[in-house]
Amino acid sequence: MSTASGLPATDLPPPEVHPSAIVEAGATLAPGVRIGPGCLIESGASIGPGTVLGARVVVHSGVRIGARNRIFAHAVLGGEAQVLGLASDFESFVEIGDDNVLREAVTVHRGIRAGSVTRIGDSNYLMVNTHVAHDGQLGNHIVMANNSSLAGHVTLEDRVFISGQVAVHQFTRVGRLAMLAGLAKVVQDCLPFIVTDGNPARARGLNVVGLRRAGFAAETIRALRRAYRGLLRSGLPLEQSLAVLEADEEATVREIAAFIRGSRRGFAHEPKRERAADEA
Repeated sequence: MSTASGLPATDLPPPEVHPSAIVEAGATLAPGVRIGPGCLIESGASIGPGTVLGARVVVHSGVRIGARNRIFAHAVLGGEAQVLGLASDFESFVEIGDDNVLREAVTVHRGIRAGSVTRIGDSNYLMVNTHVAHDGQLGNHIVMANNSSLAGHVTLEDRVFISGQVAVHQFTRVGRLAMLAGLAKVVQDCLPFIVTDGNPARARGLNVVGLRRAGFAAETIRALRRAYRGLLRSGLPLEQSLAVLEADEEATVREIAAFIRGSRRGFAHEPKRERAADEA
């Protein structure tokens, strides 16, 4: 394992712990870790090379943090889930990958079953006061803006962008490169590559800006736009629309169909008034 500077982890300095921090026996700190004032690192926690914790961060037992993460003041990782009547006499986990930024007062809860894991991948940016509830599964390169909250068992695929003060219902899935607009109330799955907005949240068009920033070719974006219109504006029965998507030569179009096939909550459709305006 190497650091961002290219140095092997073994060449990093020993962990640096502020005198006011508490690191319990049985906690593991890799080389290059820095622990700020007033932190609590419980026994059974593990922090990887080059990770830096600001003031008063709490890392509970069962949390495994990878390399080169930056965790800001008052974040609490691995706390018990907010579930009424939940027993606390079992071991579950939080796993956080590499190169993440968790800003002030981020909270991440551990799973609600013995051995279950709340996972956050690599290169994610969780802004101030964001919350990941028990058993959440987050991919890579995700952004969650201030005060956004994920309920239990939520899945975010890679490169999702969640704007400020969004609430996502339990067991909801958000597809790759989807964008959730500010204040959205999300109660159904959100399609890949789509902007979702509103209360309740509805599909609002293709996430063209996000697709371009991710380097998608113009032909792919055109294919996705056709797929969006065929799925949400054609008036065809869902099975017929899915068959069309599944036969498309563009892999990203087929990805939308596969996402819908895997949905248990249904997915956010486009508001009828917007379909009518588009067809007028």
